[in-house]
Amino acid sequence: MFDDAARQAIWLTLELSALTTLVLLVIATPLAWWLTRTASGLRAPIHALVTLPLVLPPSVLGFYLLVAMGPNGPLGQFTQAMGWGVLSFTFTGLLIGSIIFSLPFAVQPIQNAFEAMGRRPMEVAATLGASPLNAFFTVALPQARSGMLTAAILSFAHTVGEFGVVLMIGGNIPGQTRVVSTQIYGHVEAMEYTQAHWLAGGMLVFSFIVLLALAALRKNNARVLP
Repeated sequence: MFDDAARQAIWLTLELSALTTLVLLVIATPLAWWLTRTASGLRAPIHALVTLPLVLPPSVLGFYLLVAMGPNGPLGQFTQAMGWGVLSFTFTGLLIGSIIFSLPFAVQPIQNAFEAMGRRPMEVAATLGASPLNAFFTVALPQARSGMLTAAILSFAHTVGEFGVVLMIGGNIPGQTRVVSTQIYGHVEAMEYTQAHWLAGGMLVFSFIVLLALAALRKNNARVLP
């Protein structure tokens, strides 16, 4: 069913998706909280910047990330000065690109959960003597758990399905940057349709399961709401 190359691509895809999701939850949670609570004039441009990957063609985003990570780009020059080499066409570069590309899929569900919570719970916590940080961890985060779960599911699934950004930044290097989407692309280019069908069918089933999970999550949330 799956040869060694396909299994390697599947494992790399799962590893990339899991790491991307974990990093995004760490980054997106405080960012979503800030976007929900701030009255700063920077809110609109930062929100637009976070949302940009939703409307920007993946090849455009991938191209500029490739330039930034390259030997003459600002990130590339920094990593070379630190002795790390360039990040383009590496798994680390792929991870950075995936985090940026999937950022809105993590931020928006968490931000929506924080906005739905309103300010009242935090005000009550403050009157009971809780510090802002303590109230955030004991009140805000538990009430936003459904949004965080949605963010995790969407981020993982979106990373699994990446193609344009992955191909631009990572290329198609076996064992390093070749994920399922680029493996399918390689099979189609080589007219190996049987192998492409197996991987594409697996992606189709996975996407359907993700949609079912999100529907079940929304149904459960609607049930627990007063």
